[in-house]
Amino acid sequence: MDSYINSNELHETGAEHSHDEEGNKMFGFIVFLLSESVIFLSFFAGYIIYKTTTPNWLPAGVSGLEIKEPTINTIILVASSFVIYLAERALQRHDLVKFRLFLLTTIVMGTYFLVGQAIEWNGLAFGFTSGVFGSTFYLLTGFHGLHVFTGILLQLIILVRSFISGNYDTGHFGVNATSLFWHFVDIIWIILFVLIYVWQ
Repeated sequence: MDSYINSNELHETGAEHSHDEEGNKMFGFIVFLLSESVIFLSFFAGYIIYKTTTPNWLPAGVSGLEIKEPTINTIILVASSFVIYLAERALQRHDLVKFRLFLLTTIVMGTYFLVGQAIEWNGLAFGFTSGVFGSTFYLLTGFHGLHVFTGILLQLIILVRSFISGNYDTGHFGVNATSLFWHFVDIIWIILFVLIYVWQ
């Protein structure tokens, strides 16, 4: 009887320790995202200040940015946040088939966004050295694109790990953190889209 009680106590203690450890990891990850937010906010502030104080803001020969394709890319990227949320829910129900399907769909949507951004860059009539606007445009969209690329790599990792038997039986920190990172990337892009494409 004593050994049975001790076994239960050990199991409960182990579960609590695992839960606390996962909570600490998530707290650390949130702190990391907050630090990333400070970097982006400083970029946003700089963009606003430069735009409102720089004469001849747009490069010579450029009247504005095409908004149609970036809008489509934005819709796809924002929609991918809902898809990765569905992937999280599927994993919580231990439905690995749907988890992989939704995650793969998110990866494809993120890749579509990056390809669309690359096509846009290739067709622009200005470069990184085309005044303050050119440098800030490429800095902001490029830095965000790097985060999208990182998010895709993280999703590929957790997708591969889903094929390891029992890998997600003890916790979903990697999936939850990756999903949170992806939501963060999407929110940042919405702000960027408004600043760069809507506010012209």
